[in-house]
Amino acid sequence: MKNEEMTIGEISKPRFEFRSFGQDFETASKRMARFSVPVPEKVWERESLETYIISRTNDINNTKIRDGKMDIKTFVTSQDGLEQWNPLMKGEFPISADVLTKEVFPAFQIEMPPLKKESYSLDEFLEMINENPDLQAVSIHKQRFGYMVNNTICEVANVLINGAKVVSVNSESTEIEDIKKTISDLKLDGVENINYLQAIKRVIGMTNKPLAN
Repeated sequence: MKNEEMTIGEISKPRFEFRSFGQDFETASKRMARFSVPVPEKVWERESLETYIISRTNDINNTKIRDGKMDIKTFVTSQDGLEQWNPLMKGEFPISADVLTKEVFPAFQIEMPPLKKESYSLDEFLEMINENPDLQAVSIHKQRFGYMVNNTICEVANVLINGAKVVSVNSESTEIEDIKKTISDLKLDGVENINYLQAIKRVIGMTNKPLAN
């Protein structure tokens, strides 16, 4: 059976992902640029400002807010050290109390706070987050450079986590063997696979672990 042809920016069946965070991925970055086939101009360089909601009690649901919209992805499985994540929900603000009760706060795996309104603005939602000692809203600025290596969607990203700069590299595809070849080609063998939830927790001190380098 022919492998699925990956296209940057288009929806495919659920992908597996390798990602890591550290201070120095210069070798991998240079090799990624060398190995890459031409990619659409719209993904050459992208910037975004996002807010991730981090929970001390949750490592399987990734919640972020961008452009006034909430996006939650959930961990599905791990295979050969690669992770697969699927969309759990998407929402816009103002957001209803019903959605917060049934979908959002259960994803944080914490006790539900009392809700006294039918809907909440983004500022009101973030105020609830800041009042909960197990939750933290973290400001994330991303500058991403897109590539395509071995039919996997790749990027190098300069990431500011509450102002602390780290570098991220990743490769994602529906085909695990393509990612494994890309990891080898980029000289990333043995580098820890670190997702955004883990990286943010390490940088803000919620988890006592280092990044990859």
